[in-house]
Amino acid sequence: MRALTGRERQLLRLVANGNTNATIGRLLTLHPATVNRHLANIYAKLGARDRANAVALALHYGDIGLGDIQLPNQQREAAA
Repeated sequence: MRALTGRERQLLRLVANGNTNATIGRLLTLHPATVNRHLANIYAKLGARDRANAVALALHYGDIGLGDIQLPNQQREAAA
């Protein structure tokens, strides 16, 4: 397994919080194709099958932490 870059960890934290590729692109000012490319790289590096598996593996390997994931009520408060 190869280490994730800082940008890949940043993107994966957004995935872990339920953001779509389009939303991630807007938040990071990236083209959707760039978001897809980053996700493909993340999946390959982690050996992940999909988004949920990538998040689970990143948590397991320590690339992201539980503190990076907002609970649903925290997301509502942040949006208000």
